[in-house]
Amino acid sequence: MSRLTATPGQTIGPFFGYALPFDRGNELVPPGSPDAIRLHGTVADGAGRPVPDALLEIWQADGNGAVPTAVTSFRRGGGVFTGWGRTETDADGHYSFTTVKPGAPQQATPFVAVTVFARGLLNRLFTRAYLPGDQLYADRLLRSVPADRRQTLIAVPDEDGYRFDIRLQGAQETVFLQYRGQP
Repeated sequence: MSRLTATPGQTIGPFFGYALPFDRGNELVPPGSPDAIRLHGTVADGAGRPVPDALLEIWQADGNGAVPTAVTSFRRGGGVFTGWGRTETDADGHYSFTTVKPGAPQQATPFVAVTVFARGLLNRLFTRAYLPGDQLYADRLLRSVPADRRQTLIAVPDEDGYRFDIRLQGAQETVFLQYRGQP
């Protein structure tokens, strides 16, 4: 019988912080760019304690609502918006991305897709960060979430940009999504 090697989705351990981040992975656009915003927050466990070794990835449309097709995701700079970023949390569970406010075509509601990898998770978690705006409650997925849980999917404007805190379980647990074919 052949032995299979465990993949990151099957391995528990705080290896994300040294195995997967790359230089300027949290900069979808350079800080100080004309349309740059900051999406930041904390990742907390069920007791509200910060998770210092989580890894987050985001995917999003550009400011016009177009999904980027550039193949230079790992190369930052040069003015190419790839719509994808990756960063780890710090010792206080904080993360930060420099990006643009996503647009949405055809009256859809813009959002940032977020994936969380963390110790104790056998598989990554998927969620969305919606930015406040006129079309917010027109979103079919957001409307399908119980009203008392929707706020866990909505980023809050603050002096630094938009704050999107993620709670892995317990009171105020972030709503996580499951896609067809996902275990």
